[in-house]
Amino acid sequence: MVAWKRQLLLFGGFHESTRDYVYYNDVYAFDLDTFTWSKLCPSGTGPSPRSGCQMSVTPQGSVVIYGGYSKQRIKKDVDRGTPHCDMFLLKSEEGREGSWAWSRINPSGVKPSPRSGFSVAVAPNHQTLLFGGVCDEEEEERLEGDFFNDLYFFDATRSRWFAGQLKGPKTEKRRRRRGRRAGPDGAGEQEQACGGAGAPAPLEVVTEVAAEDGTVVTIKQMLRVPHAAGQPQPEDEDSPEEASSPVVEPSPRSNAMLAVKHGVLYVYGGMFEAGDRQVTLSDLYCLDLHKMEEWKALVEMDPETQEWLEETESDEDSDQAEGAEGGEEEEEEEEEEEESAEDGSSEDGEHPAVVPGERFADYLPRTEPHWVKLARDNTGPDAKEKKVLRVAQAMAKTFFDGAV
Repeated sequence: MVAWKRQLLLFGGFHESTRDYVYYNDVYAFDLDTFTWSKLCPSGTGPSPRSGCQMSVTPQGSVVIYGGYSKQRIKKDVDRGTPHCDMFLLKSEEGREGSWAWSRINPSGVKPSPRSGFSVAVAPNHQTLLFGGVCDEEEEERLEGDFFNDLYFFDATRSRWFAGQLKGPKTEKRRRRRGRRAGPDGAGEQEQACGGAGAPAPLEVVTEVAAEDGTVVTIKQMLRVPHAAGQPQPEDEDSPEEASSPVVEPSPRSNAMLAVKHGVLYVYGGMFEAGDRQVTLSDLYCLDLHKMEEWKALVEMDPETQEWLEETESDEDSDQAEGAEGGEEEEEEEEEEEESAEDGSSEDGEHPAVVPGERFADYLPRTEPHWVKLARDNTGPDAKEKKVLRVAQAMAKTFFDGAV
């Protein structure tokens, strides 16, 4: 959705239930004066149904729509997703109020590779920037994603794509000279917002996080190294170590949050996949779009704070739908889980103690490995991971309620 004059224009999207899904390519307008919706019927051939596309207003007053994602059913229980890379222009027809027209455009320049889950924001000079995303490679029973952290700009005035190329950081010596010319209070607002100039070279730290099922995820971090207190910095030219320092940049991801303020792009969070697990990110980076020198890490990601989520709400909805169809089988499974929870209970001293005043929402994450191990011992090696987790949570809740 974008703001266009005194209206909000909404395009496409999708709706998915436990049984089916549908994608849209319709256009609606919300009048900010009358607070009413109306459906637009543009002439011409527009985009095919899709969700997750880029939508922005051009300096000429048209609306550009790029990319997106849709899927279709190939055969029973097998779907194939399609990342779109076509581009369309939605233009209000002059002299005909409320009349709109579609036209397909084919910009020149360096275009983004096919992907979905990318993020967009409006850059200086009314250019639209695109960051990251993922291109899924699908087979019937297998899905792998190729994640990106590149940056592209679309100039609607010239109908051209540009790849965002960084110039690289200035040398420490040139930064110090510029700082002396600017004076002690002359640091620019953008440099302060991005952590200031002359920061020491970051260290690359590779951390391996092991999951309960043995899956190992490697996460790369860039950590700042503070100057030693009272240690003067050398005034000579760049050292070989400085020239070969690792590059700071956001890791490849999809669905990141973008914002631009005073010409500085901020990128927060997003997600990537490692095997069957999804990792949600919480790091924050910024990039001066006027200088295009280097990314700066404002908040690094701490792998120790990552939380593995085995189920989502959609999984739970699917379980409920299957239970409604399966009837007695689902009830029997729940009874088995309750029995497993009761069988696995033991004396209070054998389990992690409950801290006075502690809530169950805090107790479970703190002690979950203990309960998962206990549940796996009780359910057997062939039990599904979801069932093991449900039994573990039931055991923990039974013990917690008895201890409070």
